[in-house]
Amino acid sequence: MANIKIEEISDKGLVVVAPKGSFVGGDETDDLRNTIKKLSDEGNVKMIIDLGGVNYLNSTALGVLISAHANYSKREGTIKLCQLNKNLENLFVITKLSLIFDSYPTLEEAIASF
Repeated sequence: MANIKIEEISDKGLVVVAPKGSFVGGDETDDLRNTIKKLSDEGNVKMIIDLGGVNYLNSTALGVLISAHANYSKREGTIKLCQLNKNLENLFVITKLSLIFDSYPTLEEAIASF
């Protein structure tokens, strides 16, 4: 089961979603999808997904991130990523998702980018 921490940074009007573990298309991936959807339904338009605690994403989990990005873009919102490890960074480059998602080395840099 995934562990997903949510932190609101109210002075910036943004939410940090920090999942931990491996996301392989099971309940943990559903939890991530539901967490992002709930925040979106509540009107959030600025989100940082901190992947520092994530060691694996499969295609289903990438699909969750892609559909979240599409949802936010449609509503003129933004999703940014931070703290991708080398494996995730390579995955995003190979899949060309690095061209879609803004990614930052640290959470602080991602917050400052808003």
